[in-house]
Amino acid sequence: MLKTVARSASFAVMAALIAAPPALAETFMPDCYVPAAGVETIIKYERREGPYRIALVNGHTGIPWREQMIKSVKAWAARPEQARDIAELKVISTGSDVAAQIAAIDNFIQAGYDAIAFIAVNPTAFGAVIKRAERAGAVLVSFDNPVDSEKVLRITPEWTTFEGEIKTQSVVDQMKQPKGKVLEVRGIQGNSTDRDRHVGLERVLANYPDIEVIEVVGNWDTGTVQKVTADAIAVHGQFDAFICQHGCRGVTNAMEATGHPIVPVGGDAENGFVKALAARNIPGISVSTSPGQGPVAIRAAIALLQGEALPATVNLPTPNVKTADMNPNVNYFPDEPDTFETVTGYGSCGKDMVFTPDELNAKSAGNN
Repeated sequence: MLKTVARSASFAVMAALIAAPPALAETFMPDCYVPAAGVETIIKYERREGPYRIALVNGHTGIPWREQMIKSVKAWAARPEQARDIAELKVISTGSDVAAQIAAIDNFIQAGYDAIAFIAVNPTAFGAVIKRAERAGAVLVSFDNPVDSEKVLRITPEWTTFEGEIKTQSVVDQMKQPKGKVLEVRGIQGNSTDRDRHVGLERVLANYPDIEVIEVVGNWDTGTVQKVTADAIAVHGQFDAFICQHGCRGVTNAMEATGHPIVPVGGDAENGFVKALAARNIPGISVSTSPGQGPVAIRAAIALLQGEALPATVNLPTPNVKTADMNPNVNYFPDEPDTFETVTGYGSCGKDMVFTPDELNAKSAGNN
């Protein structure tokens, strides 16, 4: 049974679920699984014996980040020290249909899987399946695009700071003057990550009334990003900066194709984007959420099955590097494709959360 402990006025009611609730500092690997600001809720399940049947339910497909995330999970699970805890690892991608994703999770619950990690297509649609998982004793871990529910473990960067104080502020600081037109290239609409990242950008740019923001939707897809950026340049003329969520190689491609002057660009950590910043000396910043979120989430699911406690919402670190500090085979990889995610894992979460390109390239991103 799931045990949720809230350290608040309701604690007396919840205390019956667990005799001695651990302090947040006593949770599993606290240097990696850092509680989000203001979180005082612990997630804990009764211990059960392994090895375990684990499922990964991805949503949107065709995004290189998602493909590398799946490869990371398979690479991590195949290592002998992890494999002994995993009786079966099932991976499936369901696309953008939230009903299909919920149905897949339900199928794994009904099949008796011990834990299911998933990237939610929609943050608000999972209330019923969360209840069904709780009744069945299945552990759910929501990561990257988290659900809006504290009843399951959620693992994610702090997206508002990620896009706001880290990326947007860096771009503004590198502009000639904090004024003019900025193009914001957003992600998939209706997604919690796009929503929160937009809030972060708005929070920072509210301090700069002379900056005009023009929004386009790039769907985190390089080709789409290139088209909407080129279209925006054709309609609005020159921009003073670009701030892109993901697929940001499309921004640098569009700048080059249209002859747009070099201006600051904030973007992702795809190899092609980082290489473009370095090669063309474009002032900017690469800000990353690593595909290594996948194995971080699977390891957390196993820890919960083993009776460990974790904060209800975990914020992962946000790796970032400015153009001036970029180096080959450190921040970008000349021998890897443009789609390769340069930040392969979370070194701060342990040696088992670091992956080489060769290790990842040996795995498939397909369903199994």
